[in-house]
Amino acid sequence: DKPELKDKPLKATVPAQLRKKESIFDTIRKQDQLLHHPYSSFESVIDFIQEAAHDPKVLAIKMCLYRTGQNSPIPRALIEASERGKQVTAVVEIKARFDEENNIEWAKRLAESGVHVVYGLVDLKTHSKVTLVVRREDDGLQTYTHIATGNYNPSTSKLYTDLGLLTNDSLIGDDATDLFNFLTGFSMQKEYSRLMIAPVNLRRRMIQLIERETVHATEGKTAHIIAKVNRLTDLEVIEALYVASQAGVKIDLIVRGACMVRPGVSGLSQTINVRSVVGRFLEHSRIFYFLNGGEEEIYIGSADWMTRNLDRRVEVVAPVLEPQLKKYLKDTVLMAYLRDNVKARVMNSDGVYELPQMAIGEEPFNSQSYFEGANSSPSVASVHSIKKRRLWAKEMP
Repeated sequence: DKPELKDKPLKATVPAQLRKKESIFDTIRKQDQLLHHPYSSFESVIDFIQEAAHDPKVLAIKMCLYRTGQNSPIPRALIEASERGKQVTAVVEIKARFDEENNIEWAKRLAESGVHVVYGLVDLKTHSKVTLVVRREDDGLQTYTHIATGNYNPSTSKLYTDLGLLTNDSLIGDDATDLFNFLTGFSMQKEYSRLMIAPVNLRRRMIQLIERETVHATEGKTAHIIAKVNRLTDLEVIEALYVASQAGVKIDLIVRGACMVRPGVSGLSQTINVRSVVGRFLEHSRIFYFLNGGEEEIYIGSADWMTRNLDRRVEVVAPVLEPQLKKYLKDTVLMAYLRDNVKARVMNSDGVYELPQMAIGEEPFNSQSYFEGANSSPSVASVHSIKKRRLWAKEMP
């Protein structure tokens, strides 16, 4: 046994706002919450589902289950909610690779308890990670939505890096309601106010966001796109990125796996940088940042920039609206990935990856280590803003 060759156990944190004794719904109603797994404990997600199951004010729970694990407390909470008389809907994807048997078994148990089990849409794999809770409050019905980049799986939440948004935003709640109506066959919603949903509007709106940065650049404005995905192989997206680069848009791509973009090619992609981060935890979060002429927009969700995700799966990408959470994603999370010179590899224009070149005096920087403890969530990271601004300034003009 060689302990010096092992990673130290990660001590996952709980955001300060979610440690309070008040109802988690009261906390979310005051302010959206962002969870950064595995640095933020997945217990907060479990608490959200379990409190919804027990809360007498909760009328309905609707959830997409892609991979949840054999002994997960989440489907158990759905069963308990149904037994307590709540309206519970579970969209179970039985074609989740390697989890087919597990999901079929959970679907049977959920259905036996009275849960309305739906198996998704024909020819589309339901890959979205969404939960909608409808709660009766003094001022009427309120929706609470959880939208994530990763699965409702307590085991993999300790091994994958993912993000989850808990929000009381009414327009997101309305969109989530329409999404579940779409998935259960009650409607064919074609437009959504806040959410980008594949295969309905996600491709079109992503291309529009890239093209908007292109327009800003052609008008002489500073334009910038940062995207963190698992894979980037969709030809239409790649073409839009090349056009944006030729217009002068600065583009930083953090792509863990396959990437068909070739950066730094004269006349084609001179302003594009591509890097991959492979470390202790599997990079699984998807983040999309657009400078938008100074009116910055940031989105998170389940979709990669792949044809299958944009056209053949049900995916959900949501805007992060709370300024503090947007700042955390940009100044802490994306900054760290762009600064990483330990676990990152940078792609050359020939498609070959190499170690980042370190400046004289530059210290090693491991993004995943940076997220532990002090920078694990927006509420904790805010007290370290001076250090973050200094690091970000080195990377971003």
